[in-house]
Amino acid sequence: GGQQSLEWAMRYPGMMKKCIVMAAGPRLSAQGLGFNAVARHAIMHDENFAGGEYYGNAKGPDHGLAVARMLAHITYLSGKGMDLKFGRDRLESNDSRQGFGTEFMVESYLAHQSKTFIERFDANSYLYITRAMDYYDAAANWGNGNLKAACERIKAELLVASFSSDWLYPPEECKEFVNALLSTNRP
Repeated sequence: GGQQSLEWAMRYPGMMKKCIVMAAGPRLSAQGLGFNAVARHAIMHDENFAGGEYYGNAKGPDHGLAVARMLAHITYLSGKGMDLKFGRDRLESNDSRQGFGTEFMVESYLAHQSKTFIERFDANSYLYITRAMDYYDAAANWGNGNLKAACERIKAELLVASFSSDWLYPPEECKEFVNALLSTNRP
């Protein structure tokens, strides 16, 4: 959504008065590209993916989509954030310290997030959305590779919000975008 807002501000500068770019930036970093690649790999290598033609089949690529969502959730929370939220706490109902079942709170959280996600989201949609995020590059699209030139197109008031825990669009990268905006000497 943040990339879409940014694109509208650049594509339709005369139509937007205010714009919020939240947890997004003008392009995805190499690390973000890597996270998306692993997520797509999990989906496309699920035994039920069927080359993307799983509609009408008894099973879809739910396992791959679940893994992709678990990975995505890890990118939303920094190491510190995960430590604060979960630490190394174990589930109370599990006193086994052997095996590979769900024993830690963080595992339970990720499993829950993946389960609820596959009930409401389509795997092919996930593939296309993450690939669109990969391809988006505001500087290339609107500034011939120059972020400042791309930012000069924006006429709307902009609010850029980032989260210290975000690995896809970390604050440092959002700050680079804000600095490019400020360098245009906009009012």
